[in-house]
Amino acid sequence: MKFKEFEPGLVIRHGPVVVDEAEMLAFAKAYDPQWFHVDAQRAQDSRWGGLIASGWMTCGLAMRMAVEAALHDSESFGSPGLERLRWILPVHAGDQLRLEATVDSKRVSSSREDLGIMRWTWRLFNQDQQQVFEVEVTSLFELELPAA
Repeated sequence: MKFKEFEPGLVIRHGPVVVDEAEMLAFAKAYDPQWFHVDAQRAQDSRWGGLIASGWMTCGLAMRMAVEAALHDSESFGSPGLERLRWILPVHAGDQLRLEATVDSKRVSSSREDLGIMRWTWRLFNQDQQQVFEVEVTSLFELELPAA
């Protein structure tokens, strides 16, 4: 999608993506080796009833869905950050996650007319329609300058 196509209130949907246990374990072992992500026996006997995905992997899945659904052919070139990251419910292997991304606002920078700024909220839901994740994202877009 191009910057001009995003409008406040627009909801972009994508998925579902199935959480793969092997990918979940590989990610956790490499980047977030806490016991509830990597120790199946200990996790089974815990409050989680089994291994749960790293929240950082969940962020990565949300990012992949946002790119596939909206950013892959856009003028997006990065982000200055995000706010209010929330891991609401644990994600387990086999969960089917879907993205709902709502455009909150968009504008052209007041100091650089070649810079578009969009704020949007990404929410992930599992196969039981339970929200498991939410984050507010700011995306930057390289815009063409108006013809003189």
